[in-house]
Amino acid sequence: MIDFSVWVDADSCPIPVKDIIFRFCKRLSLKLIFVANHQIPMPKSELFKMIVRDATPDAADNYIVENALQNDIVITRDIPMASRLLDKNITTINDRGLLFTSENIKEKLSLRNFNKELYDNGILSEKTSTFSKKDVNNFANCFDREIQKKLKTN
Repeated sequence: MIDFSVWVDADSCPIPVKDIIFRFCKRLSLKLIFVANHQIPMPKSELFKMIVRDATPDAADNYIVENALQNDIVITRDIPMASRLLDKNITTINDRGLLFTSENIKEKLSLRNFNKELYDNGILSEKTSTFSKKDVNNFANCFDREIQKKLKTN
């Protein structure tokens, strides 16, 4: 029996990544929980659940951190949230296929904070890099690898 869930910080999750998550979870009969501050379209399935939180800052993030269990997988691009999840030993992946670990989270958090400070002071414009097919493939490979690890330990 599968005893883990997949959580998605769904507000900023790209559509190609959502599609991969839906396919994997449906095929493997995994419980999937999307959390956002607004309704996100999703296929009908008794395994899929949408939780809408209020629009206050970090409401969706806090809900996931408070409710995800140690054996679960969380998909988020939010680095501070990933750090909080790692503190609870929860597998955390970003939407480009990076597995956050105790070895890389401090560097990612430091770089994020540095760039945020530059942006807040008008030195750096907010940049959004293009989401490529390579990113989608990297995500699919990482997600599959982490699911397979969970399935082997159950």
